[in-house]
Amino acid sequence: PPPPPDTSMQMLYGFLAAAVAIMHFAFVVFSMFGGILTLRYPKMLWLHLPALLWGVAVQWADWICPLTPLENYFRLRSGGAGFEGGFVEHWVSKILYPQDLTLELRYVLGLVLILLNAAVYAYVFLMRGKGRFQ
Repeated sequence: PPPPPDTSMQMLYGFLAAAVAIMHFAFVVFSMFGGILTLRYPKMLWLHLPALLWGVAVQWADWICPLTPLENYFRLRSGGAGFEGGFVEHWVSKILYPQDLTLELRYVLGLVLILLNAAVYAYVFLMRGKGRFQ
């Protein structure tokens, strides 16, 4: 018979899977709403803009974010089950969307993200031009 699994390693891999999932979720939230931080911290734009562009690119190109396979790797090593598809489909869409997330809806969501953040950025630059932001 195979040797029993090393429970300390399983716990470590479970912790790492959870840590990656939390970081992934934080990145998704930041890419969606990080533009709001630029209202208080205008230099945050230089961190948020690449995150926003990456998030939109992943959605529009129907890519799998590299954090998803990493989370699956740790989850499988911990004795848990991995999941099919991407992070958004597995975790976020179950919460936000009652049906499957279609590519068309992804395009709409990406466009909404771009437009909302463009409005926030425009406001920040307008106020900065008037001397209200340093």
